[in-house]
Amino acid sequence: MDNLVSVFVIVAAVAIVIQMGLLIAMYFSMKKTSDRVNAVADQIEKRGVPLLETIHGLVTTNAPKVNIIMDNAMAASMTAKHQVDRLDVTVNDIVDRTRLQVIRVDEMVTRTMDRVEETTDLVHHTVISPVKALAGVLSGVSATANLLFGTKKRKRPGANPRNGGPEEEMFI
Repeated sequence: MDNLVSVFVIVAAVAIVIQMGLLIAMYFSMKKTSDRVNAVADQIEKRGVPLLETIHGLVTTNAPKVNIIMDNAMAASMTAKHQVDRLDVTVNDIVDRTRLQVIRVDEMVTRTMDRVEETTDLVHHTVISPVKALAGVLSGVSATANLLFGTKKRKRPGANPRNGGPEEEMFI
């Protein structure tokens, strides 16, 4: 059993020495990394801090100007929106009025065409039909008068004896 304890102590001592070696290696590795990080931090501090200060100065100096530009852009946008809304209302009003005028003109033309047609029918029935009838009556009276009071004409050669000659052929 003594042997077993001696082996255990030796194994534990070797493990402690290995752990100590790993810890020392980790220490040096961490120190190297820390030195690199510190070098990068120094470079950033040397170059970045002035740059950040310059940017901060620009932002501080130009912030009111940027705010004015943003306010002006917003005002211009609102004005443009208002003008477009007014233009939309105006165009809609013009379209509605034009539509109403087209409807009125269409109704007026339709009424005019209807009246022209009615007038044509009225003239035909009140003037042309009686004139035709009167012309027919006058033709009949004229034919009767020629038959009753007409003088006998001498017959020409080649005249048709049935209808009384060439002049009567022209009468219809």
